[in-house]
Amino acid sequence: MYEIIKSFEEYTETYQNEDAALFYFSHEECNVCKVLKPKIATLIWGDFPKIKLFYVDTREYPDVAAQNGIFTNPVVLIYFQGKEFYRKARNIGIGELQQIIEKPYNLMFD
Repeated sequence: MYEIIKSFEEYTETYQNEDAALFYFSHEECNVCKVLKPKIATLIWGDFPKIKLFYVDTREYPDVAAQNGIFTNPVVLIYFQGKEFYRKARNIGIGELQQIIEKPYNLMFD
């Protein structure tokens, strides 16, 4: 499923070394986050299997969230080749996410 990020250094190293990475920022007490998290995983595994999934618990590791300017939940950050490509907070639609990822993903991996 999601690999857990436990420090800002680990976060930085991860997005710099992965061709494609999706970071999901949330915490266990966020009900919207709990519903959205598996839906995003299903989308990525089904349509974009070369994107690696990572999870940052914003309550357990607030420094990682703060250093990324994240002060709400949930937040999705997508990186392609070490560059931030997409950032979305709160109202994240699965269809919208699919459309956003499709073109750069296909250009990169097809």
